[in-house]
Amino acid sequence: MITHAPTRTAQTRRSFTAALCLSAALLTGGSALAAGASDTDAERLERWKEIATSIFGDRAIEATDTLIKVDAPPRALDAALVPITLMMPEKDRIAAIHLVIDDNPSPYAAHITFGPAADPGEIKLRVRINNYTNVHAVAETKDGKLYEAVKFVKASGGCSAPMGMSDEEALKGAGDMRMKFAEGGQAKPTEATLMIRHPNFSGMQMNQITRDYTPARYINKLDVTANGTLVFSMNGDISIASNPVINFALAPDARGPIKVVASDNQQGRWEHSFNPPGPSN
Repeated sequence: MITHAPTRTAQTRRSFTAALCLSAALLTGGSALAAGASDTDAERLERWKEIATSIFGDRAIEATDTLIKVDAPPRALDAALVPITLMMPEKDRIAAIHLVIDDNPSPYAAHITFGPAADPGEIKLRVRINNYTNVHAVAETKDGKLYEAVKFVKASGGCSAPMGMSDEEALKGAGDMRMKFAEGGQAKPTEATLMIRHPNFSGMQMNQITRDYTPARYINKLDVTANGTLVFSMNGDISIASNPVINFALAPDARGPIKVVASDNQQGRWEHSFNPPGPSN
């Protein structure tokens, strides 16, 4: 039996996130300081235990080097656009993955659940990183067990980095989507790249014209289906970079059309369909 919901309530998780946001604001005064750069391994471990409990309750999480792996730059070139690759070598065992950026104001970056039309061997996305931090990827297997991998990334200021344009300009065309396919061939998965226009405002970014903080507005739900069958569903938060780009793969027998439904925390909703290469039935 697959368990997708955390054992603690959503209210508890929101309270935990709000407390972290407040702490970050008090410590940084809105600026981007690498507050976690000098933390010890013991301090990082203690923080991870607290975050893991807030998300997974008392469920055991085992370390792994085979079920999930994290590829990320040791030092980010751009803290607001950090590429993350999650690899699942034993993909047939994977039901879902949880991406946690420990020292971000909102650590629980994404929860991705795979459906029958997915090839869950690898997924790529771009995130914001606010402080030197561990990035945890937790794989949830089809029998309900949890396994973790971790990567340390040096970056700072990603969550408060300005867009470089007005809020109105950043929101123009919000919800526009494109999808590119790389045909896998017979009996091979089809790789796809989904691009969504959306600023994913974090709530920590200062409007360069008004000098006020832009209210948080970000994509919090994304569903991708192939001819009505789930490919993946993602719940996201402010740690997902602006204009999200997600690389994933369709199962070899998946058929189109590929439908994408995205919604944000301000009741925005967008829907687009795409035709993959190969047979359409």
